[in-house]
Amino acid sequence: MRDRAVGQLLRDIDRAQRAGNRDRAGAAFREILTIAPDHPVALNALGMAALGRDDHAAAGYFARAADADPAAAPLWMNLASAYRGLGDATAEQAALERALALDQRNLMANVRLAELHDRIGNVAQAAFRWGGVATIVQLIADRSPPLEQLLARASERIALHTRVLSDDVDAAMQPLRAGASPAQRRRFDACVDAMLGRRTIYAPAPHGMHFPFLPADEFFSRDQFGWLADFEAATPAIRAELEVLLAEPSSDFTPYVAMPAGTPANRWSPLDRSDQWSARYLWRYGVRDDAVCARCPQTAAILDALPLADIRGRAPTAFFSILKPGTHLPPHTGVSNIRSVVHLPLIVPDGCGFRVGGETREWRVGEAFVFDDTIEHEAWNDGDTIRAVLIVDVWNPHLTRDETIMLRHLFGSLGNKLGNSGDIVD
Repeated sequence: MRDRAVGQLLRDIDRAQRAGNRDRAGAAFREILTIAPDHPVALNALGMAALGRDDHAAAGYFARAADADPAAAPLWMNLASAYRGLGDATAEQAALERALALDQRNLMANVRLAELHDRIGNVAQAAFRWGGVATIVQLIADRSPPLEQLLARASERIALHTRVLSDDVDAAMQPLRAGASPAQRRRFDACVDAMLGRRTIYAPAPHGMHFPFLPADEFFSRDQFGWLADFEAATPAIRAELEVLLAEPSSDFTPYVAMPAGTPANRWSPLDRSDQWSARYLWRYGVRDDAVCARCPQTAAILDALPLADIRGRAPTAFFSILKPGTHLPPHTGVSNIRSVVHLPLIVPDGCGFRVGGETREWRVGEAFVFDDTIEHEAWNDGDTIRAVLIVDVWNPHLTRDETIMLRHLFGSLGNKLGNSGDIVD
C-alpha cells in the first residue's frame, strides 16, 4: 500500500511539474514524507525548493536525504550548497569530502572544495585542490570552451597560491639560510623549490656505464676540485692558443655531431655534420692528438697536470667546443657518471646559457664549473658571435682512488669485450 501510494504521488508530481504547478508538486512531496519520512527524492526536492527561497530548512532536508541514500553524490553536493548558504564552512567541507569519498574524480566537488579553501584562506589545501581540478580537466578529451576556461582558472589559482606559499616559506627560512654555507643553501633551496613546484629534480640517466650509489648533483661543488683555481688562472693563455687555431684559413674544427648514414631522424638531426657545433680535440677517447697539442703547448701542459679520467682507449676527451650564433643544443644526457665534465669558458657573447637539470647558469669567461652530464642538460648561443669553451673529462670526485684503479683494470683486461655497455664518453 505504501509503495503504491508513493508511486501515485510521484506520478501526480510529474504531471504538476509538466503543468508548471510548483505548489501542487511541493504539496505532493510533503505528502510523500507523511508516508515515507526517509524518501530521498522527496527530501531532496523539498530541500531544493527551500534553497531557492533561502530557507534555512534546506540543510535539514538534504541531510536527511543524504543519510537515506549515502551513495548518492548529488545529495552531498546539495547539502554542501545549503551549508555554504548558512556560512558553515566546516559542515560544507565535510559534505564535499563525503562526495569525494564516493569518487575522487568528481570535478565539481573538487572545484567547490578548492573554492572553499580559497574563502577560508587555506592556501596549501586550495593549491592542492585546484591541482586536482587541473588534472581532471586535462584528462578530458575534446574539452568544451567552459572546461578550457575552468582549466585556465585552475592554473591561475595554482600559480597564485604557489607564489603566496613561496613568499611565506622564503620569509620563514631566510634567517636560517643566512647562516648556512652556499652549498647547504643550494641543496636546501632545491628541496624547497621542488616541494613548491618551482623546479624539477632530475635523476641521472647515463646511456653507457652507470656506477651506482654515487651522489647525484647537477653542478659539483668547487671544493671538490682543488686545482680549479689554477686551471682558471690559465684562461688567457688557453684563449690565446685557441684564437690562433680559429684564425687559420683551413681550420681543422669538425662537426661534433656526425651520425652514421641511415640513422633515423632524431633530436640531433639538425646538427648532423653541421659546423653550427664544432670541436677541435686535444684528447679523444684516451688518445692524445700530438699535432694539436704541439700547436697549443700551454693548454696541453695544463691538461697534463689535471686529474683526467684516464682509461686506455676510452678516456680522457678534451676539446675546444665552438657554438655558432643561433645554435641550440637540445636537452640530452651523457654516457657515464664515472666522469665529470669541466667547462672553462673562453669566448662568451651575451645571450648564451647552459642548463643542467633544474639549474641554469651563464658562462663567464675564466669561471669554470664541473657538472654531471648524465643529468639532462642543454646549451644555447643567442648571441652574435661564437661561444668557445674548453671541455675536459675528469674523474667523478665521489669515486675513490681504489675504484678508479679497478675501473682502469676492468677496461684494460676486457677491452673490446665490454662493447657499448662499457661506453664512458660520447
